[in-house]
Amino acid sequence: MLNSSKTSTRPKGRARLPVPALRDTLDRYLRSLEPFLLEDESRGGMSFDSALALRQRWADEFETGIGKTLQERLIALDKVSPYNWLDDNFWINKAYLEWRAPLLINSNWWLAFFEDPLIPRSALSGETNNNRVGTTFWQLRRSAWLIHRMLQFRDNVVESVESDTTTLGSWLLENVSKLFNITRIPEPYCDTLSKSPHSSSRAARSILLMLHDWCYSIAVYHPPSSGSATPKLLSPGEIETRIRAVVLDVEQRIANGEKPFPVGVLSADERDRWATNLQRLLSLSPTNRETHQAILQSIMGLSLEHTTYNIPPPSSALPPSHVHTRTPAESSIDSHLHAIRGTSQNIANRFFDKAFTLIVDPSTRAGASGEHSPVDALVPSIVAKYGIVQGVDVEAFEYHHSDMYDVDGQGWERLDWVADDAMKKECESAANRAQKIIDNSDDSVLWFNNYGTDWIKSIKGRLSPDAFIQMALQLAWYRQRGEFTATYETVLTRMFKHGRTETLRTFSRESRAWVLSMENQHATIADRFKLLQQAISSHARRTKEAMTGRGFDRHILGLRLLLRPLHGESASLFEDELFDCSTQWKLSTSGLSAGLLFKGTGFGTMYEDGYGINYLAAPEIVKFGIESKYCSPLTSTQEFKEAISNAMIDMQVLCQNIDNEHYSPQVGSHL
Repeated sequence: MLNSSKTSTRPKGRARLPVPALRDTLDRYLRSLEPFLLEDESRGGMSFDSALALRQRWADEFETGIGKTLQERLIALDKVSPYNWLDDNFWINKAYLEWRAPLLINSNWWLAFFEDPLIPRSALSGETNNNRVGTTFWQLRRSAWLIHRMLQFRDNVVESVESDTTTLGSWLLENVSKLFNITRIPEPYCDTLSKSPHSSSRAARSILLMLHDWCYSIAVYHPPSSGSATPKLLSPGEIETRIRAVVLDVEQRIANGEKPFPVGVLSADERDRWATNLQRLLSLSPTNRETHQAILQSIMGLSLEHTTYNIPPPSSALPPSHVHTRTPAESSIDSHLHAIRGTSQNIANRFFDKAFTLIVDPSTRAGASGEHSPVDALVPSIVAKYGIVQGVDVEAFEYHHSDMYDVDGQGWERLDWVADDAMKKECESAANRAQKIIDNSDDSVLWFNNYGTDWIKSIKGRLSPDAFIQMALQLAWYRQRGEFTATYETVLTRMFKHGRTETLRTFSRESRAWVLSMENQHATIADRFKLLQQAISSHARRTKEAMTGRGFDRHILGLRLLLRPLHGESASLFEDELFDCSTQWKLSTSGLSAGLLFKGTGFGTMYEDGYGINYLAAPEIVKFGIESKYCSPLTSTQEFKEAISNAMIDMQVLCQNIDNEHYSPQVGSHL
């Protein structure tokens, strides 16, 4: 557990996030507009030179006018900020907490784990299910094992990184600590995050378990002993025993005809509505305030599902472009991802405000989902990887019952809610709204296994795998839509204290030129490959700039937020329609990790006519998690999967044939 008395003596570690030079930011911003201006010119708009000269004039006026004042304000703000000007003042609110959209699919991330090879094959179909609750023996065992492993990782990080001054070490300590014992709190207009509890408190040593929509608290750490201020993590067997005790309690409640208050579905609602409903709940009874406080301070969530979800047959009302032609294996993977993301069957069985929730179903399929604001998705993926890299050790479940019933009593307790008829009706309404979000989410995973990062790095010139994949997404989008779009890629700024992310704009002058060459029948293979190299080189250079504090989107955000329009301040630079157009991320992307232990991952698109894409690039395979909306006639996850696959194949053919001008494309190729 994190000991606050130690963190104050930890070496400072990483540098501060810099405030970029104003001129550098303006120049990089202007370069990012060039592909949009070229597109406008090609479609009969203003000439490129004239349009660029106009933006250059606005940028020059900004630099010597209001921009200079805003830069001075930002530098002054940075001087009084504990860590950096961005994270301390703007980022978490603007990127997350002010958003009023439901967290379900729109904001929360999701991640599906591979099955545990040490679990008997018969358990993978849920065949050992023999109770009224619907849980299974191995479901509970795997849950206890994963919880123990993940919390063991958290504790090991805190213990081993205290004296580690490396960038990775200090970044891990800072971010892993933020993942646990924290919850988003709905508030009107802008949410907040819960405060870290004292490590010895009961709530701080417990997890939130949800089963059949009931909430429970399970202590997974022993209280601090007289000789140590640090609570001790329970063994896997002790955790399992407490989970099984809760299952027995739920079984008895079902037998008694009790009905849970499905508070989880309220947390899936629009944020202002959830804030209003939460305040109503808290005003009904002191019990609700105590329950909510225990949930806020709990380490993490564990949602035990009582059914194994399978994707139903496609609706006959769907247009052909939205009908997925899944193989049995693909259907199994997508069913798993949907279960983790949220379905109508489990929507009330999780608390969407928790930063990290482990989800396990009767067939032992497991995964995690979480609220995005405390940390970026790479952090929970690292924690999850440690949890699943070692399968269930049966011997670890053999222990003595000597201290299971310590000062925590039975080691678990109910977290019940007191609700009136009005609140129960709100739950029904919230469930209907959540169902619409789920029904509108066209979510699937593409396992592209023709090649992976190893082959990409073997290409002449050793191309960047991430940039290569980003170019494939550009080509796939253009082929499907016949136009380009602003594209967001997440870049971590973890080398800086409290660094989070920077925007990398994938759509560039170089990427545009390469994509157009791929669709130009008169372009030679040599020309196409040269343009691909230039596009990848440009992308890799700008990735490095963003990583090292030389990006420009976050800087521009800070400058805009310091503008005082009520005092008559304005900037032509920000009022340009292209300023908004260049930040409409219809293609929102993020690369996570190799993901060898994950089936797939995902997050929702920001725009109804866009895509949210999270990819896992491994040596021999690339997995794309793709989410779009059924309501848009312009998007289709199934068609985009095919477009990505074709783009990746065509890029492979191009790279393999750069010395052969007489090659002919493979059947089905778009070259």
